[in-house]
Amino acid sequence: MRTTAEIAAQISEEFSLLESWEEKYDYLIEKGQNLPEMPAELKSEEHRVKGCQSSVWFATECREGRLYFQTDSDSLIVKGLAALLFELLNGQPAEAYATVDLSLFDTLGFWRHLSSQRSNGLTAMVSFLKSAAEECAARMGG
Repeated sequence: MRTTAEIAAQISEEFSLLESWEEKYDYLIEKGQNLPEMPAELKSEEHRVKGCQSSVWFATECREGRLYFQTDSDSLIVKGLAALLFELLNGQPAEAYATVDLSLFDTLGFWRHLSSQRSNGLTAMVSFLKSAAEECAARMGG
């Protein structure tokens, strides 16, 4: 399995080919639309990320010390951000979440170009996943 650093480099390269912010947002939305469908029954309060203005859900599963998740959002931009997290982190070892380097979002310029609500939402999504990963690692005795 590729490391988060390798995946981040690939994502960064993909976005670097896009010249305008309109193209980058379109690509981000496209990434969200390409996410695997999340079953409706998983879009519950239990899986809803608190701190997001939009509704966003992460259904996590710990298998053999790795955190897997499904995600969806009712906002196209937020769903795109969730898709980047999915691409970057889904299936990674639980311990990797604690030290994941999110400078990718700086590199891509998203921290500068997102509204404060969306930035807060992205931070909440990452916190949600890190918390699930901690629980996963603890269950594995890590």
